[in-house]
Amino acid sequence: MSVNTPSPARSPFRFELPPSLGSEGVRERADRLMSFLQGALGRPVEVSVASSYELLAKDLLSGRADAAWAPPFVCARTEAMGVRVLVRGVRLGLSSYRAALVCKVGAGLSVERLKGLPAAWVDRDAVAGYLLPTAYLKSQGVEPARTFSAQHFAGSYRAALEAVLSGAVAVASVFCPPASTGLSFTSGVEKVLGPSSGEKFELLAYTEEAPNDGVPVSMGVPSLLAGKLEETLLGLQETPEGQALLSGVFSADRFEPAPRMGYRALYRVALASL
Repeated sequence: MSVNTPSPARSPFRFELPPSLGSEGVRERADRLMSFLQGALGRPVEVSVASSYELLAKDLLSGRADAAWAPPFVCARTEAMGVRVLVRGVRLGLSSYRAALVCKVGAGLSVERLKGLPAAWVDRDAVAGYLLPTAYLKSQGVEPARTFSAQHFAGSYRAALEAVLSGAVAVASVFCPPASTGLSFTSGVEKVLGPSSGEKFELLAYTEEAPNDGVPVSMGVPSLLAGKLEETLLGLQETPEGQALLSGVFSADRFEPAPRMGYRALYRVALASL
């Protein structure tokens, strides 16, 4: 007589999100992504939010995370260690973005008038939230460490921008579309804080452009599963549910295949920000 033994349960696929999403509604968005990926991949999925960009990179490299929605510098760092970036986000038909240095409207500031003021950044590995703006300031002869009275790391774009509005800091930075779109920094602010919030800020400067965020997959993930994830992400725009995830979780219009070593140029930016 044969005995049917249950097959071992498959371990969950672990997907991490960055802390820059902020805390407002992030659990609900994570749960929606988890439900969608479970159906698409045909296996249990866990979606969590990393406490820092550094931890996000470490989790990918160690295999504690199987894949992640990662900012460009995390993509660059992990890619250099052998991790493959499957796809990258596309916004307004473009696969790059820039940062804008902003202050509160009416503050009367300029890049030359920042001495002795506090700044709020997102994270030390945040490209638009730290690396691009500090590299820009240095290119203008403004050394952040000697210029600002304090540099706070707020953990998210929302927290950094709200610190400017509250008067806790004088300047912050936010991601925004490239110049070729004709859109201003306000579109980035309003993506974070909501409609009409852009009019509460003034622009100090735009930075250079950088590649959009991407989805790296840990080296331990089987190629068949990685291919299924890539196919799933590339097809998100084809359904209303997928479109809602693109907008609500990834702030993107669609995904495109990421070119191999497409984030290498960011090391120059990282070095300039040190």
